[in-house]
Amino acid sequence: MITAGIDMGSRSAKLVFVEELKVEGAPQLRWGVKGKHIMFPEDMDIDVAAEKLFSEALASAGLAREQVTKIVSTGAGGKHVKFATGYVTEVSSGARGAVFMCPTAKTVIDVGAEEGRGVKASAEGKVVDFAGNEKCAAGAGAFAESMSRALQLSLKDFGEQSLKSDKTIPMNAQCTVFAESEVVSLIHANTPKQDIAKAVLDAVASRVCAMARRVGIEEDVILIGGMVHNVGFVQSLKTSLGVNKVVLPDMPEYVSALGAALIAQDE
Repeated sequence: MITAGIDMGSRSAKLVFVEELKVEGAPQLRWGVKGKHIMFPEDMDIDVAAEKLFSEALASAGLAREQVTKIVSTGAGGKHVKFATGYVTEVSSGARGAVFMCPTAKTVIDVGAEEGRGVKASAEGKVVDFAGNEKCAAGAGAFAESMSRALQLSLKDFGEQSLKSDKTIPMNAQCTVFAESEVVSLIHANTPKQDIAKAVLDAVASRVCAMARRVGIEEDVILIGGMVHNVGFVQSLKTSLGVNKVVLPDMPEYVSALGAALIAQDE
């Protein structure tokens, strides 16, 4: 049986196929990314973007549409995928995919462009409890992205620069607009860019950690979502959580799409 999970985020769409195989009489699951991680323009409807991604993924995988028995959508625009046979929340899909990637994971931290959350997961990948960000830009990748633009750095350089700093500069603003004012003040005070970058990523990590503490931090901790690629944020998060290790899965932005496809298999 082949199922698909499609994650329609606020800025991009991701698709994963999962196939059940019979290996020596025991069922095993194989998953693969055949749909590209596509960014879609603001004027493209979500259902059009989803259809485009699904068609490209089928062609890439050499599959006919009728071979895919179930399609489960997730993400901010998941409910608008018209051809999906089911929908699950990002919390559920993220937990299921994360535990599949790391079976020992008990705390799942998901930080994408617009949202961040902490999830306590069972051994089966079910959601036991979760907490999400409730304030403007708190604990989300867009916050770091906006601050990197204020420093005229790419997001990659922003993360790498933060690793060069050993300073602790508190940032109190929750809203991006006011945080930018704090960054501008630090720039005018000739604060080195690496110190400002660390301050911003420390602030995001602190807010994410606060969410995780609300559900309980229990190892193993796994981080999923696009912010996995920001090395500075990963370091700040480890420090804030007070854990020795944070599991970083391959292709972290696909974990929720994987979870949706796995949930389709479960059903």
